[in-house]
Amino acid sequence: MKPDTSQWRDPQAYAFVKGAAADEIAWEFLRRNPLYQRDFATSRSAKAMRALRKRWGLQFRCPA
Repeated sequence: MKPDTSQWRDPQAYAFVKGAAADEIAWEFLRRNPLYQRDFATSRSAKAMRALRKRWGLQFRCPA
């Protein structure tokens, strides 16, 4: 789950941010966090996933 950092200085690599909502930007930062990556990689059970969501403040919309 390591991000590709080879283009981190290229403004085009971040063009999507201009139209992104706050939750989309938050996800981009969270998914790159090594501690979150570790927690996600070790969360195998439903109970562990609930703990992961609680620890990282993750809330998912119900599909309607």
